[in-house]
Amino acid sequence: MNKAFSLSALLLTFCILAGSTFSQPLPEPGDPENPSDIPEFYKSRLSDIEAELELLQKGKVERIAYSAGGLPLYAIFYGEKEDLNSQANYNSAVAARNPAFFAEKTSDTKPVVYFIGPVHGQEGEGISGLVNLLHIAETGSDYRGREWPELQAFFAEFRVIIVPSGNPDGRRRNPYDTFKGLPEEIMTKYGQGTQQDGTLWRWPGAKSLHPMKGDVGILGAYFNDNGINIMHDDFFDPMAAETKAIMQLAKEEAPDLSVSLHSCSCTPFVIQNSHAPLFMKKRIADFAQQLNQAFIAGDLPHRPENWGLSLEDDDPEFPPRASFNLVSALHHASGTMSFTFESPHGTLEDGTSYEELLDIQLVLYREIFSYIRDNRLIWEK
Repeated sequence: MNKAFSLSALLLTFCILAGSTFSQPLPEPGDPENPSDIPEFYKSRLSDIEAELELLQKGKVERIAYSAGGLPLYAIFYGEKEDLNSQANYNSAVAARNPAFFAEKTSDTKPVVYFIGPVHGQEGEGISGLVNLLHIAETGSDYRGREWPELQAFFAEFRVIIVPSGNPDGRRRNPYDTFKGLPEEIMTKYGQGTQQDGTLWRWPGAKSLHPMKGDVGILGAYFNDNGINIMHDDFFDPMAAETKAIMQLAKEEAPDLSVSLHSCSCTPFVIQNSHAPLFMKKRIADFAQQLNQAFIAGDLPHRPENWGLSLEDDDPEFPPRASFNLVSALHHASGTMSFTFESPHGTLEDGTSYEELLDIQLVLYREIFSYIRDNRLIWEK
């Protein structure tokens, strides 16, 4: 591990011992307590990320930003970065009729995948999955001791970028390490927050005030400490340092695939990128079907077998409902195949077990690697 990171880690360890950096609020009186029966392998805390980073021997750690609340935003890199001979930004290259002017991707260059941990701080399943993925990259096994040889082997074939938490501020303010076994209403309260009179903002109302400032009782974990929902930042003039850092990585790395990890009270599914070209929507739809079939084969929660993503516009009439969000911006900045993945929380409503929550994440990662291995787009001049 590099010296700069080690010094940073020492400072952060001091802050942890002082009880400040990752201090977590308590639920309001009358709300359920933070579950105490969380298995050791379900690692959704910021301190779990820090502990894992200290163990890394193969991955390279960089602090790519500080959050609005002063917390480090980390990225971990596996595989050497290759020279992609960039001579133009992505959109200029597309206008020149060849994305290779942005990044040459040949059969001799490693494919690149980009895992973006939860930008909504109440959606800890992605953190748990990525901490376990890092452990697999380093040791071959997840924190249950289960071996994933195929998943580990992909790290030798790919350049891999992992941002374990895209919104450490929101994760720090969330009083729950999991919503497993809790009502969805509790997740909604602390995830999307409340108005001053205690009324829940809910979805999609939580997106109607941005930044989330003013009529705010509980600032939901959706937001960083400045009230910015990173999923819906102003991508033409980003307001959050976290957003800038996530986008800058995409522009520098030209990932073949980027996934933004989310959760809801649902069965797992991919959300289509509403503002991507038709050929990319088809790729995302193909992957979504492959992933759902993998969940079915693994006896995991899944969508119906005939489920699929639409290629039609989501908003044929005014006003439009399909927003230009983080995954849209990632595609248009780098040409990446970018989409949102929704995992269950394990709430009372979706009933998913801890074992299933982790397996859903790890199967997703495995299928991402295998899809790009078998369906890579080659960009040549």
